[in-house]
Amino acid sequence: MTSPPHPPDQRAGWHGAQPGTVLTLDAGALTTREINRSLQSLPGGRALVSNPAGRHNLAVGLAAAIQVEIDGPAGFYAGGLGKEARITVNGPAGAGAGENLMSGEVHVRGSAGRSAAASARGGVVVVDGDCVSHAGISLKGATLAIGGDAGAYCGFLAQSGVILVGGDTGPCLGESLIEAVVYVGGKVNGLGNGAVVEEIDEHDVTFVKVLADGCGFDHVTPASVTKVVSSRRMYRMQARHDHGTY
Repeated sequence: MTSPPHPPDQRAGWHGAQPGTVLTLDAGALTTREINRSLQSLPGGRALVSNPAGRHNLAVGLAAAIQVEIDGPAGFYAGGLGKEARITVNGPAGAGAGENLMSGEVHVRGSAGRSAAASARGGVVVVDGDCVSHAGISLKGATLAIGGDAGAYCGFLAQSGVILVGGDTGPCLGESLIEAVVYVGGKVNGLGNGAVVEEIDEHDVTFVKVLADGCGFDHVTPASVTKVVSSRRMYRMQARHDHGTY
């Protein structure tokens, strides 16, 4: 059976955001570059980005253990390319939230656009609401937790890591799935090529419980999730190719 890694500890190794002064950055008065440069210069602590109004590329490329609160809706790529930082969006986010995340956390307290956590290598991306299509595309080791529904092609080409969907999934779940594991709390509305349902075991139940509890997903019943993994047909096709047979 395909086993997931141990549940992510969202606090492990994180020592920033100590109580104290909060740096406030007004997106209505500053450019995106000015905001990100100010955030990137912080060695630690907390920052608030006010009046985001759907601005793209907020809080990207952060490499310090800081806590950033985007107080309103964010546009594309919120929290992308991050390392160590913990970023909260108090509202929905556009496409690519948490893209290429290395570590830390991006928490969207609303729904997210397509390709959430795309190519994320580490850390945790949490979306309280729904995700549009291609959530977790090319996931490379991170954890993506979706409280609501996920659109079509969730987990497309996901190489490693874990996806938890608290609601239903759209068609082609796990299309071309490689080594990632997908747990679905609701209804699976069609698997993609290379994806199969596998029976859950005690380790899966424990993993899902810890992850769901950490995200505040009280509606997820760990013992009732559907586990989707790779059929590994691509590996067999490669082996046949290597031996000159088709």
